Amino acid sequence: MKNDHGFDEVKRILKNNEESLKSIDRRKFLQASGKVASLALGLTIANQFNGLSVSAEAPSFKSYPFTLGIASGEPLPDSVVLWTRLAPDPLNGGGMKQQHDVPVKWEVARDEHFRNVVKHGVEFARAQFGHSVHAEVYGLQPGTEYFYRFKVGNDISQVGRTKTLPPFTANISKLSFAFASCQHYNEYFTAYDHMAKEDLDLVYHLGDYIYETGQSGDGADGRIHNTPEIYTLEDYRNRYALYKSDVDLQKAHEAFPWIVTWDDHEVEDNYAGGVPSKNDQTLAEFAIRRAAAYQAYYEHMPLRRTSMPHKDSMQLYRTLTYGNLAHFNILDTRQYRDDQANGDLWKAPTPESEDPKRTILGDEQEAWLLGELDQSKATWNVLAQQVFFARRDGKMGAGDNLSMDAWDGYPAARNRILSHVRDHNISNLVVLTGDVHTNWANDIKLDYTNPDSPSIGVEFVGTSITSGGDGYDIGSYGINIMKENPHIKFYNNQRGYIRCTVTPQSWQSDYRVVPYVSRPGAAISTRISFKVENGKPGLQNVGQAIAAT
Repeated sequence: MKNDHGFDEVKRILKNNEESLKSIDRRKFLQASGKVASLALGLTIANQFNGLSVSAEAPSFKSYPFTLGIASGEPLPDSVVLWTRLAPDPLNGGGMKQQHDVPVKWEVARDEHFRNVVKHGVEFARAQFGHSVHAEVYGLQPGTEYFYRFKVGNDISQVGRTKTLPPFTANISKLSFAFASCQHYNEYFTAYDHMAKEDLDLVYHLGDYIYETGQSGDGADGRIHNTPEIYTLEDYRNRYALYKSDVDLQKAHEAFPWIVTWDDHEVEDNYAGGVPSKNDQTLAEFAIRRAAAYQAYYEHMPLRRTSMPHKDSMQLYRTLTYGNLAHFNILDTRQYRDDQANGDLWKAPTPESEDPKRTILGDEQEAWLLGELDQSKATWNVLAQQVFFARRDGKMGAGDNLSMDAWDGYPAARNRILSHVRDHNISNLVVLTGDVHTNWANDIKLDYTNPDSPSIGVEFVGTSITSGGDGYDIGSYGINIMKENPHIKFYNNQRGYIRCTVTPQSWQSDYRVVPYVSRPGAAISTRISFKVENGKPGLQNVGQAIAAT
């Protein structure tokens, strides 16, 4: 394929420049390797409509082509994205022998039996993109439930349910959604089975959709990564196929439209922009790996063409406005950040970590975020993002021990946002967070050194779907952390997701947990619920239960 020749050319150029790249400081890599990264990404996805032949005949497959399920996402008042990928042999590159684009029919109906089809069309499964389909359907009614399906040859996909957004300026009385993150394949995705049965309008996924690591651990009932650590485009495609073959994950995608953003494991643990976290690859090799990972992410998510990888980036930060009720700013804290200070991990703050020029969002995204907060006319202003936002000191007593990968490693960037919220009287700030595989509830302060400092917003940190294993309730670690950080009001180390119910009067977050993920069949319960009243930033505990074990 033309794409393969592109990667060969990238490798040739990188080899010729290898010695010069070795001498470049890691933190200056983004500037120094911009052309290299652009070339890598550009050739990865170049000429996606480059004249590859399109089959006019109905294809036939030796096995079912919709093995990876279906999904919808990116809802607007008049539009939604429908996704699937043809993969009759999912764990072996997809098994599509055709080197041409394949036409796939789609239908959207008002009923799940498709007696009232309102939209239909054909979208191509692009060979250049692993025979994935991203159908952007327009002309739908706002705030309306629809059902959809695909057909190729004689095969018909599963049926999915989706929903458009209400009109941007509509008065909305209620929104229900869930958010989740961090699903390691070694354990059971039981939480998604329960999520699919909830009464939700949409779902947010905040990163670590896959893990890039190799075949570590025993896995539950033989659930284990199917390859060593992944580096190439084919590697990433096979890893997504492994995860998307999970039935419970497929159910949750079929039930609701998803809004997705990534964290680090979609590429490599704790990478920062163009800088890898491990020394097992050169900067040049990492540019190629990141390009492959970015393309595979696009191929497997219900994203619009505006998020298609381009040059040295992929556009993932964006907004979702739910009438006049909630304005969601979906952030990307991984792609544009400065390299972690102090060598990463948990460290005491230093002049390096507290450098006022440091950024976790990048200058362009940060300016965009402040502008979106200024323009919002919604009751609730939300940051849907990846890493721990509030300050979290892990050292008991004198001194500090902070995560250099979280916002604590970029305190100047956090202060710029919170000062802007204060100075511009932006109301009802809510931060949604994943990444840390544990549940937390935090009051957000301008001055964490002053316990009497008023709250300026709240943060709900959701646990993992599976990462970390079965877990436990609170333990001494959580008790000590809350004593050291009085703005942290809750900690729990079980698996699950957070369900949110939003009205003009209040925001309620229910921490939904399962007692185990090492085997199937776990029940779900609400461990605790917190409420925030409109105009009164601060968490109110409105009910908790003893954790099931």
